[in-house]
Amino acid sequence: MRLLPRDERFFDLFTKVAELNLEAAHLLQEILKTDNERRLPLVEAIKRCEHSADEATHEVVARLDRSFITPLDREDIHMLASRLDDILDIMDGTARRIQIFKPGAAPQGALLIAETIAKSCDHLLAAVRMMEKAKPGEMIPALVLVKRMEEDGDAIYHEWLGRLFDGTPDPLAVMKWKEIYDNLEKTLDHCEDVANVLESIAIKHG
Repeated sequence: MRLLPRDERFFDLFTKVAELNLEAAHLLQEILKTDNERRLPLVEAIKRCEHSADEATHEVVARLDRSFITPLDREDIHMLASRLDDILDIMDGTARRIQIFKPGAAPQGALLIAETIAKSCDHLLAAVRMMEKAKPGEMIPALVLVKRMEEDGDAIYHEWLGRLFDGTPDPLAVMKWKEIYDNLEKTLDHCEDVANVLESIAIKHG
């Protein structure tokens, strides 16, 4: 029993956004696997995930203002909420670009990076779920995997970006896919940012 109440709802909100990130990552994979005419419902589904994540992030900020005692440093709570939301924001932006550009069938490289994003989001969700009850160090293996996913995705990005210029490609198609590749690679960067925040929290509380 604590003399002053400590708001533990933050962990539920972090988990909710991490779950939405994984859901959106799977939807992004489906968008890339399907043709232009059937992508819109999937793009709209990601937008709904993004809207739900925004609501959860706003609730985190509101609770910070109301809570006298928090389970983590206020700066860490705000940073983690913001970085988790960044992942969904960029996936939403990528999905919108695919819908607007109508680039046709996705190159294998885009599918591979999207798969890497989904794996990264899965590892992040596992780490976030450990925050409330597990020992801080127990998160580290999942965070190491997230960082490995970023390295793998970076290698895929550079290889397949180069392949866009093989032969005599359509310049417009190259421009479209280059921007999509750039956003996919940035998504993995944002996943690594979350892993770095979680690692910092683990070290503080270890």
